[in-house]
Amino acid sequence: MDMSRTQGTRERLVVIGGDAAGMSAASQARRMRGPDELEIVAFERGHFTSYSACGIPYWVGGDVEERDRLIARTPEEHRERGIDLRLRTEVTGIDVDGQRIRARDLESGDESWTPYDKLVIATGARPIRPDMPGVDAAGVHGVQTLDDGQALIDTLAHTRGRRAVVVGAGYIGVEMAEALIKRGYEVTVVNRGSEPMSTLDPDMGRLVHRAMEGLGITMVNDAEVTKVLTGEDGRVRAVVTQDAEYPADVVVLGIGVRPETTLAKAAGLPLGGHGGLLTDLGMRVRGHENVWAGGDCVEVLDLVSGQERHIALGTHANKHGQIIGTNVGGGYATFPGVVGTAVSKVCDLEIARTGLREKDARRVGLRFESVTIESTSRAGYYPGASPMTVKMLAERRTGRLLGVQIVGREGAGKRVDIAAVALTAGMTVERMTALDLGYAPPFSPVWDPVLVAARKAAAKVRAAS
Repeated sequence: MDMSRTQGTRERLVVIGGDAAGMSAASQARRMRGPDELEIVAFERGHFTSYSACGIPYWVGGDVEERDRLIARTPEEHRERGIDLRLRTEVTGIDVDGQRIRARDLESGDESWTPYDKLVIATGARPIRPDMPGVDAAGVHGVQTLDDGQALIDTLAHTRGRRAVVVGAGYIGVEMAEALIKRGYEVTVVNRGSEPMSTLDPDMGRLVHRAMEGLGITMVNDAEVTKVLTGEDGRVRAVVTQDAEYPADVVVLGIGVRPETTLAKAAGLPLGGHGGLLTDLGMRVRGHENVWAGGDCVEVLDLVSGQERHIALGTHANKHGQIIGTNVGGGYATFPGVVGTAVSKVCDLEIARTGLREKDARRVGLRFESVTIESTSRAGYYPGASPMTVKMLAERRTGRLLGVQIVGREGAGKRVDIAAVALTAGMTVERMTALDLGYAPPFSPVWDPVLVAARKAAAKVRAAS
């Protein structure tokens, strides 16, 4: 049992989770305080640290050739910086009153307690795995970690058939469908919603639907998988919905994720309505002086709706880690919140959103105006100009921007950043029309598509007033 916590004035920081938030926190704390002042011990149950989970679909699809290109910093690099990183070690309990954690070595099975002065919880999120017959069969894969990605690639390399079913049509589901198409599979996507990409309004999701079918992907909407059928060898052979059966040699679960807060809940730490840990602006767990949390296991403030929400994104996790490390290291930093920006693609179709959807605005009691415009990525006469659809929501009384969704080809996705900045600044659509954006025919029409939408939204707000 490791009971030595402090030697002289040296404190011990324990980090649970070795990916974006956890290791960013550890690295930033190390930059702030040297080994003589702060001992850092990090626990990770997997084989890898500091990697891009967002890049896994592109590794599976062959856009990224090597797994190691997704790794930002190896375990050896962390150790060289004075961080005691323990891989294949799972934390099984947190004793908040005693300021210690219990961990099990997954290779030997040995368990021990490690005390802490300060604790960082960065346990991430876990893929939603439906409770149904056959879901644990060979050939059924979730895709959350590098270990998951490697297991899927191994299955694809040894599977004779070429039929794949993706369950779910969110970001992971859509990206994995593209990856499997690139690998030469016949792909069916089974989706509970009326259209793919439930982070978009259905009218914008319909554009994604059409593009996916254009790639040869079979979309099955308004359907829920109830069972996974297996063959005599125990491997998956089909998935079953209420109305049909879809043959499958491999199944990928892309239903989404939930905060991994099992340890936190057992320890009595505060959780929000979405199951994530609740923190203050400095990412300190509410009501607990020496405990911080960040990444996919926490809930964050939505700056547009004013409510807490759970968003699993590497961008937020890295920022959380930097803020936690700064505060643990004796500095001061805060995380004010998010506006819900995300971007993805299906082959050459770019999909982006920020702020609120229509149903989000209704749920928080906002009255709004909605406009949708068609434009092009470049001046219409310039070679390579491609169509783009922009949808914009504005508050009816004030004209405050509430949300933007964009679907189009090259140059469409990153335009959402204009709206993300406007949302963060609390701008009105009227004020947005005066934004001084860059213009040249190869890059944009004279009126950028986002500003065209803002003009139309501003006119609609004026008319409503």
